[in-house]
Amino acid sequence: MKNKIIRVLQFLCCLPLVTSCIGEDDYANDPIGNFEQLWKTIDERYCFLEAKGIDWDAVYDEYRPQITATMTNEDLFDKLSAMLYVLKDGHVNLASSSRVSFYDDWYQDFPWNYREDILYQYYLGRASTDYRTSAGMKYKMFDNNIGYVRYESFSAGVGNGNLDEMLSYLAVSNGLIIDVRDNGGGNLTNSSRIAARFTNEKVLTGYIQHKTGKGHNDFSAPEAIYLEPSNSIRYQKKVVILTNRRCYSATNDFVNLMRSIEGGNIIQVGDQTGGGSGLPFTSELPNGWTIRFSASPHFDKNMQPLEQGIEPDVAIDMSDEDQLKNKDTLIEKAFEILNK
Repeated sequence: MKNKIIRVLQFLCCLPLVTSCIGEDDYANDPIGNFEQLWKTIDERYCFLEAKGIDWDAVYDEYRPQITATMTNEDLFDKLSAMLYVLKDGHVNLASSSRVSFYDDWYQDFPWNYREDILYQYYLGRASTDYRTSAGMKYKMFDNNIGYVRYESFSAGVGNGNLDEMLSYLAVSNGLIIDVRDNGGGNLTNSSRIAARFTNEKVLTGYIQHKTGKGHNDFSAPEAIYLEPSNSIRYQKKVVILTNRRCYSATNDFVNLMRSIEGGNIIQVGDQTGGGSGLPFTSELPNGWTIRFSASPHFDKNMQPLEQGIEPDVAIDMSDEDQLKNKDTLIEKAFEILNK
């Protein structure tokens, strides 16, 4: 059963990826038929309607009168997209041959808490002389003997050899910063492969449920998810994870895995993550457009939902004063924590 859960979770990813496909009843290939199928697909398959308190019948009553048999494809796409925005879910995408709609307000109205120019000019430096790269990871040792890892996307493959090389280099550090700010997600295999380097024991990290029927609350019993320790090099010292609201999907999962490790060595600093814990599936409308949506909810080890994000241990924003001095407030706070 554990291997089955892992295989399913590996499909959870960042926004552009299409993960799986389900069949739907036949509807007419016209604006009304496409609307009806889309509404029904979400009604029967989307996993967060009850959790988010969404009255999907009321949404139907609002949007159905706006759909006419003679409307253009552009207008239809806009109306269907607007209906899907009600879900407030970054994993929900409507895609035609020329357009993709998705909800991004999960980060738009919050402080960015990341300045790439400050990071590269005043901390990370230049690739040729100041930091190393291993697959998708950039890393270095700061002068204060604090290690630093920048991982920009969980879509960037990371093998065990890459991790061995990096952790061997950083082994003498007094502590480690893992910076996943602005990481929108990717492959869950990378998430668990990296997190496995920071635990010496098998760890319960959460639960997943699957839809078992058409009702909004028709779910399977929660199935436990575990993180197994790596058989290779593991980092034993304190780790600070830097997060902002643009940490989503597989990044949200990575933070949950790391936060599940007991012992007090893992500390999350910054803003809460953006969330995105629903396992996404895809379906096709009569006109060939695809709809991607969250179908299986994921919870932490205490059965608390992860969809809305994970709050940090130390909440802090980048200050205007620090930015004027070309300082990264979150990195400086990590230095303070790790140097104690």
